[in-house]
Amino acid sequence: MTKQNNDKKPQLYAYQVRDTENGDSFWNRIGAAWPTKNNGFTIQLDCIPMDGRIVCQPPKPEQQGVA
Repeated sequence: MTKQNNDKKPQLYAYQVRDTENGDSFWNRIGAAWPTKNNGFTIQLDCIPMDGRIVCQPPKPEQQGVA
């Protein structure tokens, strides 16, 4: 198993996305992902969603300093 380097910033953030009946979506950040040496990802989730979907997105410029 690949060891996660805690000094690196995550390449992706994981979000739980829930859609409403009126077409709005609620995004809650639930974790992060770091690349591994074998072109995969190590994913750390702070919670497991019971509904909705998980979407991984790169950090926005204003999130670059947030781990």
